[in-house]
Amino acid sequence: MEAGTNQVAPDFSAIKTKQQAAWASGDYAVIGTTLQIVGETLCEALDLRAGQRVLDVAAGNGNATLAAARRWCDVVSTDYVGSLLERAKARASAEGLAVQFEQADAENLQFGDGAFDVVLSTFGVMFTPNQEKAAAELARVCKAGGKIGLANWTPTSFVGEMFKVMGRYIPPAAGVKPPPLWGTEDRLRELFGSRIAALQAPKRHFVFRYRSPKHWLDTFRTYYGPTHKAFGALDEGKQAALAEDLVGLVQRFNTATDGAMTVPSEYLEVVIRLR
Repeated sequence: MEAGTNQVAPDFSAIKTKQQAAWASGDYAVIGTTLQIVGETLCEALDLRAGQRVLDVAAGNGNATLAAARRWCDVVSTDYVGSLLERAKARASAEGLAVQFEQADAENLQFGDGAFDVVLSTFGVMFTPNQEKAAAELARVCKAGGKIGLANWTPTSFVGEMFKVMGRYIPPAAGVKPPPLWGTEDRLRELFGSRIAALQAPKRHFVFRYRSPKHWLDTFRTYYGPTHKAFGALDEGKQAALAEDLVGLVQRFNTATDGAMTVPSEYLEVVIRLR
């Protein structure tokens, strides 16, 4: 082998530890709650039936969890950030919904093969560092003929572009594939391969609605883990530059003309039926 062609495999364990710390910082629930409609529409796309066993992976503060529980499914809600599960638990309690909550790693789920009729993840599993392992786990715990439902930001979406902007200031971990690849049908077919009996992945839009671009920036800078961590790692000058670039990105996508922020962000609404 020629010199210089050897590539060191990513230290997925170390990367995951850093990611977990990032998602535990800030308070993702403040952002996550605004995304509730995505969980509702995904559950409708999956045509959930009362009594089905449903697993929500990387559930955050429980948007898809609550949507499935409202449809009388038997839901297990998981995330590797315990504080987010506590927020989800409070939401379920407030609505009187019976949900089982367990801390879990999306790349190493503690459930048996074929334990669930439906496996869900909204803007969650796409952020795992080892994409192949995460996809294999989703398929493993879903029964033959069952469904996997995902909501994944696309590479050219507002959120996809936001991560590209932040990546210019805080380079992503070497060897880790970009999360928005989950927002492409080609990558989904690579990840799930011969396990796919049928795949539907129409493009949808979630609209971020904030008082102003500055209100959005202040909210994400304070509460959204990856953005919170990125600003915290930069000196004052680079923080100002990143803030300017992010506001510029908002202005590029913003459809509001009254000073508010109304920004559509494209995502794939994925329904995979397994063999």
